[in-house]
Amino acid sequence: MVAMPSLHFYRWVQQLENSNFEVSWFDITGSGGSIERIDWVHQITEWKLRWDFPGRIFIKSKFSRLYNIIGRLNERSVTSEFEKVLKTFKPDIVHSFALYVSCSPILSVMRRHNGLKWVYSSWGSDLYYYQNVPEYLKDIQLVLSRIDYLFTDCKRDLKIAKSHGFKGEFLGVFPGGGGFKLEELTKYKEKQENRDSILIKGYQGRSGRAIPVLQAILELQEELKEFKIIVFGADPEVVEYSKKSNLMSWGNYEISEKISHIDVLKLMGKSKIYIGNSNSDGMPNTLLEAICMDVYPIQSNPGGVSEEIIKNYHNGLLIKNCDDSNDIKLLIKIGLKSSMFRSNKHIKENLSYDTVRKLCLEKYLKIYND
Repeated sequence: MVAMPSLHFYRWVQQLENSNFEVSWFDITGSGGSIERIDWVHQITEWKLRWDFPGRIFIKSKFSRLYNIIGRLNERSVTSEFEKVLKTFKPDIVHSFALYVSCSPILSVMRRHNGLKWVYSSWGSDLYYYQNVPEYLKDIQLVLSRIDYLFTDCKRDLKIAKSHGFKGEFLGVFPGGGGFKLEELTKYKEKQENRDSILIKGYQGRSGRAIPVLQAILELQEELKEFKIIVFGADPEVVEYSKKSNLMSWGNYEISEKISHIDVLKLMGKSKIYIGNSNSDGMPNTLLEAICMDVYPIQSNPGGVSEEIIKNYHNGLLIKNCDDSNDIKLLIKIGLKSSMFRSNKHIKENLSYDTVRKLCLEKYLKIYND
């Protein structure tokens, strides 16, 4: 496994625990420590620095040019370190998660080991967004020409991969972080009649579009006075907008920046509606979590991904234009009168941990036996 430290990766790799696979993880960042929740995995983590000298963090934050000069001497090469790992472990399969993070940096090594089976999992905006940036598109095409097997989190990305040179075998559409333990999530769920929150993902930045949602909320004060409006994972621009508008004075508006995954699930269990809005994404994991938590989703639909899960006006609502606050306002009004309890039962069954894990292990066995 080649990946950066992330919750989605840990959840995915946990599907292989107690299987017949021996699993090693090459932390592509090279600077993190070992992760206890996957302690059964052989972890190659702190390989990057030759010497973690005193005052390094201070120099990095205050004297970036000096740090870059020192870094050229002090940091080991990802290609040379990964080459050592391959020679030491002699793996049957290499699986990279996210193209720019974990494929491009090791491409030259994998080309030298052309017979070694290489699997790639596309995540989020990996292909959809970056295919429109010329310097990244070149890397996409080079990587896809070497990849043998592909997992995606949506059907859209298979089409994009094929259009840019992928000729390997498609393994299927899987949630980026593996399946969901539905029984464990039940303990966080309030009864529908007791749910009193509207939950909003607070991403702005490059692709997030939380501010148009807040602009829509501003015009619905009367309709939402009985609800708590909770914004989580708020980027600085969203915090600033909340302060400049009169949202903070409403009394039922809450905003937080960093929040744990468990706390997000607890908030979902109290929420009637979840709103996620962006101009680029794969299949949003938070959308899938909302569905598993019986929250009515209002979600943007970049490249037609969310419509793979949401049937508009049936089990959720699709935002056509992520920058159109008027459209979002109308969808929230509709959402307040809707219920999706029964219509997502089949989707939840397909997202369950046991279902996804079984299929996942079958795919790895297939790769191994090819």
